[in-house]
Amino acid sequence: MTLIVDAHADIAYNMLKYGRDYTRRLDETRDIEKNTLTPKENGDSLISWHEYQRGNVALIFATLFAAPIRFRTYENEKLVYQNFDEAHKLYKNQLDVYHRMTDSMPDKFRIIASKPDLSLLLNLWHQPTPAQAAVPGGEGKPVGIVILMEGGEAIRNLSELEEWHNLGVRLIGPAWVGTRYCGGWKEPGPLTKDGRKLLSAMADFNFTLDLSHMDERAAVEALDIYEGPIVGTHANCASLMPNANTNRHFTDRIIECIIEHDGVIGIVPFNSYLKVGWMRDKGHLRDEVPLQTVVNHIDHVCQIAGNSLHVGIGSDFDGGFGLQSVPPEIDSVADLQKLAPLLSVRGYNQIDIENILGNNWITRLKRDLP
Repeated sequence: MTLIVDAHADIAYNMLKYGRDYTRRLDETRDIEKNTLTPKENGDSLISWHEYQRGNVALIFATLFAAPIRFRTYENEKLVYQNFDEAHKLYKNQLDVYHRMTDSMPDKFRIIASKPDLSLLLNLWHQPTPAQAAVPGGEGKPVGIVILMEGGEAIRNLSELEEWHNLGVRLIGPAWVGTRYCGGWKEPGPLTKDGRKLLSAMADFNFTLDLSHMDERAAVEALDIYEGPIVGTHANCASLMPNANTNRHFTDRIIECIIEHDGVIGIVPFNSYLKVGWMRDKGHLRDEVPLQTVVNHIDHVCQIAGNSLHVGIGSDFDGGFGLQSVPPEIDSVADLQKLAPLLSVRGYNQIDIENILGNNWITRLKRDLP
């Protein structure tokens, strides 16, 4: 199977908010949550360590994320913040989760913060024997975690960037909704003065800038001034979603600029981002959106680029949606492998497919990690 990199997964958020244990088998998690509110709010889970093994998912970009209190979904929601100090605390708690995971389960998860970390991980995944060669006495290989900060308001002041970097954060997306740094999803606007200062300081540490969730006005300016690497970890193509009435997707202008910066765009297999008007709570069926629709978005980026070097996967699985809201061919993250034959039918060769499913992200990490 082709090696997969998934550039967006809200692992720590789900662990803290819903008590999900991603070392548990997926069927067990679904059974435990069957009679709770979790599937209604977040859908049935799509990810687990076992599914990463089954799908040859070697590496994920795992997020630090919390919502501002104005976007809470219910009165007593805990993972929301009222101010920057609260955001900082919530994000640090999630960062601690990743460090505890890797300290206590290095056979299952490892933080990837440097080129040597990445090289060691890839060597393990390229070994022909799956379990014992990678982890003595284990039944699989460790999944690499690249830490992505989604929403920048945990950064109270620029002097904290060094600490975040030392603790393993390697990508920063300044926006989820609008922040003090820039306009974002549902709350449009440009870069602010603080946002420009943030980008300048981020470049000193070569943080990768994630344009996902940034409003186009902010993204265009960021593309013009940011001196470090630029990607979009999880966003689809606005031109394939006409009349969607959202600033969540990338216009062709943004896609072209990311390509010009030698970046990568992660496509999201979320039905609402694949078919205009699709909504689970409106009774729409997931089989209305076949997996082929994901390939359409992948192909659109490739057609703009003229090659297969600037697109990947950023599933966002368990990020506010689950099994009920993805194409019917997908039962878990392991089924991202089903993209390979669909890409082949569209004329993509094996090298192209390997680029799209994982190598494009790996190439950028080899370039950009310290």
